[in-house]
Amino acid sequence: MSVSDPISDLLTRLRNAAKAQHEQVTMPSSGLKRELARILSEQGYIEGFEVLPAGGGHPGERLTVTLKYTDERAPVITGLERVSRPGRRRYVDHSHIPRVQGGMGTAILSTSKGVMTGHDARRHGVGGEVVAKVW
Repeated sequence: MSVSDPISDLLTRLRNAAKAQHEQVTMPSSGLKRELARILSEQGYIEGFEVLPAGGGHPGERLTVTLKYTDERAPVITGLERVSRPGRRRYVDHSHIPRVQGGMGTAILSTSKGVMTGHDARRHGVGGEVVAKVW
């Protein structure tokens, strides 16, 4: 299966897995997906992630994300939104980085200094492409 927007695919898989209360979700891996998983893990939205080597009938590495739930089994991630799309890229400078849910969520940016949260990008004074918002 060919996916034209792998980041939207990642967000959709996470959204669907959380809705279905799955413990883990596995998908094809890429550098940007690993960075997104790292940020989601650091921000406490997911339990963790691991990169599995190629094999088992799958070409390329696979990314397995372990989802996080509250004590009431509600998913920690309540919303995921793809901001910049292949057909419509969204770039911002450091003074226009969006605040998500009044600061309760996280904007994820791809900057010249790597993939980082909106908060970190503001602190470093760099803008970039707004990849997604999570809350």
